[in-house]
Amino acid sequence: MSMAVKTATRLTLARRPRRLRRTEAIRGLVRETRLTPDCFVYPLFVCEGHGVRREVGSMPGVYQLSVDEAVKEAAAAKAEGIPAVILFGLPASKDANGTLAADPEAPVQAAVRALKREVPDLVVMTDVCLCEYTSHGHCGILDGEEIVNDVTVAHLVQAALSHAVAGADFVAPSDMMDGRVGAIRQALDERGFERVGILSYAAKYCSAFYGPFREAADSAPQFGDRRSHQMDPANVEEALREVEIDIAEGADIVMVKPALPYLDVIAKVKARFGQPTAAYHVSGEYAMLKAAEANGWIDGPRAMLESLTAIRRAGADIIVTYFARDAARLL
Repeated sequence: MSMAVKTATRLTLARRPRRLRRTEAIRGLVRETRLTPDCFVYPLFVCEGHGVRREVGSMPGVYQLSVDEAVKEAAAAKAEGIPAVILFGLPASKDANGTLAADPEAPVQAAVRALKREVPDLVVMTDVCLCEYTSHGHCGILDGEEIVNDVTVAHLVQAALSHAVAGADFVAPSDMMDGRVGAIRQALDERGFERVGILSYAAKYCSAFYGPFREAADSAPQFGDRRSHQMDPANVEEALREVEIDIAEGADIVMVKPALPYLDVIAKVKARFGQPTAAYHVSGEYAMLKAAEANGWIDGPRAMLESLTAIRRAGADIIVTYFARDAARLL
């Protein structure tokens, strides 16, 4: 100890917050936010074929997987403590109406059946949207260049039903069409699938952070953008209205997407409704951290856990993240 330290005036303080930061054990005892693998949902991209494991260029460590490889990946995630996956499909062909979205033999439906057979305790969720299945890449049925809401909802209902028949635990409409949650709930109940839950992409913003996903899912729009149905990034009250509508229509879990740029929205949704709340840590957020780590600019694992903790701290009960397995191993 230096002479300056020895002779320094000792302060008389009633409270010394640093006492609670002195060791890792103490910090753990008083930690306010717990990040654990059981809050993660792991996204998987399922394609045709057998033995296919094709890395996505803009998302290192993320793969397009055939059904057999998706089962292996999901089983490994479950063994690491991750309770759930969400499936996105890459069909063999596409058309203007996204017909294969409801095909019982399409990759998602086949993967659901295989997962429920091979990893029965895994919670299987399925993305319900047409963008992966339409030749034009938009989320619905077109009249000219306009997405027709109610016709699109009818197609989404058929896709959701096909997932339920295959054995999905939750269907997750991500299209942002008006009324789709209520229509899907009614159709599920009428056909005896009242036990199948709905995870609604309730506040899905028109974000620049989706780019790598569109490579992974081959779902980039061939013209225009998605501003007519996805939310304006400037709006918060609108998000609360969207969430309220989806809850009233029967959503069991509501989701905010993306996560990190919308932590305030996550917090407001959780505080206002107290509903099980998910957040999607999207492809662009993942890719940025991976790129910065690859360049030696940040400590990758530390930045990953800090980001996921921030999402949890904001109020998310569930985090959909491509980092699920990486984070689970560290935790």
